[in-house]
Formats: sequence, C-alpha cells, structure tokens
Amino acid sequence: MIGVVIPAHNEEACLDSCLRTVLAAADHPGLRAEPVRVMVVLDACTDRSRAVVERFPIVECIEIGARNVGTARATGANLLIESGARWIACTDADTRVPADWLAAQLSCDADAVCGVVEVDDWSLHSLEVRSRYEAAYTDCDGHRHIHGANLGIASHAYLRAGGFPALTAHEDVHLVRRLEALDARIAWSRAVRVQTSSRLDCRAREGFGDYLRSLGVTA
Repeated sequence: MIGVVIPAHNEEACLDSCLRTVLAAADHPGLRAEPVRVMVVLDACTDRSRAVVERFPIVECIEIGARNVGTARATGANLLIESGARWIACTDADTRVPADWLAAQLSCDADAVCGVVEVDDWSLHSLEVRSRYEAAYTDCDGHRHIHGANLGIASHAYLRAGGFPALTAHEDVHLVRRLEALDARIAWSRAVRVQTSSRLDCRAREGFGDYLRSLGVTA
C-alpha cells in the first residue's frame, strides 16, 4: 500500500484542487491497482478545510493542534506506516501533482525521491523575482533541492532515519540530510515534478513563500 500525507493549516481555498490531482495520481495504471491511502492532517485549522476534505469520501483526515508542519507530516506518516504503507509520498495543500506523480516516484527504485517544483503562477511577482528564482533553480536530474511538496520515501528508510522532526520549517531537509548520513539511495529527479503556489501568505514561516519574498528584497 502507498500512503500520501498532506499537512494543512487553513487551506480551504487550495485543498479541493490538490486532492483532485492526488486522487488522479492514485488511479494511475502504472501503480497496477496498488491501494493508495490519502491522509490530510488538519493542523489547528479554523476555516472550512475539514469540510473540503469531506467532499472526498475516500480521503482520510485527522485533526491535531500542533501548528507545526513537522509534527503534522510525522503524524500522517506514522499512521499510514502503522496501517501497512510501504511508501510515503508527501505534498502540500497548495500544490497540484501530475497524474503520474506516484508512479514516477516508485519508478526511481530508490529509498527516497526528491522531485522538483514548478511555480504555478508568476503574476503575483515581478519579472525580477521570477528571473532570480529561475537563475538559482536547478531543474535537472541530480539537482539538490528538497521540497516537502514533492518528496517520497520508503517506509523502512523513513523509520531508520527517525522520521520527520517536530520543526516548524525545514523538517523535510532534516529528514533528507539524515538519510544521506545513512547512505540511503536518494533519487534527485526532474521527472518527478509538481506545481506549487506562488502565494506570499504562506502557512509555514521560512518556507517556499518566504523564499520567494526574499527574492524581491533589494539591498
């Protein structure tokens, strides 16, 4: 069984689109009908995020009050592994995945897969921000980017590395660095790609939105 973990804090505007794409990926023929469980971890939500999830009867959710993305990812991952998931795929509520997302992760035949992200809409940003982003981003195999919005890991490797730490940012980076220290087989793949939001009202400080914001700061 494959598990998908999606942390969410007040994501009612984005969740519907995210879940539709994840469910399409779960139905990809490349998975050969292997079951996929999708788990949304609602973390301190005060909006209608739960109501959005409930539109999808096959999507599961759990509510926590940690206000901590590392704890949210770990909660979902642990529940799925305990129920028999052999692979954990992670994305974010403001992200859309392609139909072959899960199949592409598994085809890498690795302990973990770090994919790339595409910004879905640059209209919120200046041409200078986009130029700086694209100049700094390596969109090729062997890249070294780590995105919680596009990360997959075998359950045995996840447990060996100690799982996601309870951090409010960079929990994905810490996990991958631990995997590297353990000599895990990591695929740095451009074929595994997602589209993520360019919004600036990001849910996690020091996350992708804050990085985009920093690109617009001039000395």
